[in-house]
Amino acid sequence: MTIPPPETPLYNHPLPEIEQWLKAQGCQQDKKELHCWRVEKPAWKAELWLDIDQITVRYLNAGENGQDIQRSFKYSLSRRDIEEAVFSGP
Repeated sequence: MTIPPPETPLYNHPLPEIEQWLKAQGCQQDKKELHCWRVEKPAWKAELWLDIDQITVRYLNAGENGQDIQRSFKYSLSRRDIEEAVFSGP
């Protein structure tokens, strides 16, 4: 399965290709809630949700006083834009 070019909006990617892309970014899928993914980088941890029209990311304990930071990105953004926004960290 070949993933579309990075400039392609995420809504043009079939779900198996989005899942492959998330795995390539180091994400692990929740076994019970298949729309939920987790990723851990040296400087931060996050949970991602594949919602109907957007991908939502919550950076755990990343804000002031250890609060979580949550952001959402529409699938109309390119995969490259979402990758740069989500995986650059909080």
